[in-house]
Amino acid sequence: MSRNKLITPQQSLSLTLSLTLAAFSMLPILASRADENIPLPSNAPLELNLLTQPKGSVITANTINPETLTIPSLWWAKETSENKLLDNWIAYPTSKQELARVDLIVNQQIWSLLDYLERYRFVNRLGLTARNFGYNIRVFNYQKEMLATYTCNLDIMPDLCNIQMSNQSKIGLRQTLDKFGN
Repeated sequence: MSRNKLITPQQSLSLTLSLTLAAFSMLPILASRADENIPLPSNAPLELNLLTQPKGSVITANTINPETLTIPSLWWAKETSENKLLDNWIAYPTSKQELARVDLIVNQQIWSLLDYLERYRFVNRLGLTARNFGYNIRVFNYQKEMLATYTCNLDIMPDLCNIQMSNQSKIGLRQTLDKFGN
């Protein structure tokens, strides 16, 4: 006599958890392979003197071309939602040594008021805008501390990108998690 075996709710939950854990255990392998294709952020120092004395093809928030759109165009992002946080930027075109990048300079007082997720959202939004113009970004304060980066490999489709936040930025995540009892 053959009996049909039914799966109990506990067995179903156990099977689902096992499959989920197996899938998550594969993520570091997949992520590490993707990370191999994403360039590291530039380690060039922030040159704040370029804000007042731009040279060559460097572009700042104060650079205006009366005849055409200046690339990258971050003015709209600055004027709409990031007016108090985004203070200025320095854009460097691609060179023999470096990929095109924009160094964003943020207001440290406003940055420190944001939690980790708000900072991440800012970096992601401005990184996407800069990426559309072919640039990576680095986020600094006026003390020349690197707060975050958004770096992409623009040579492959779809673009592979990586956001890195400084340890200082992660303090806000702990505070956010604490609010929810985690």
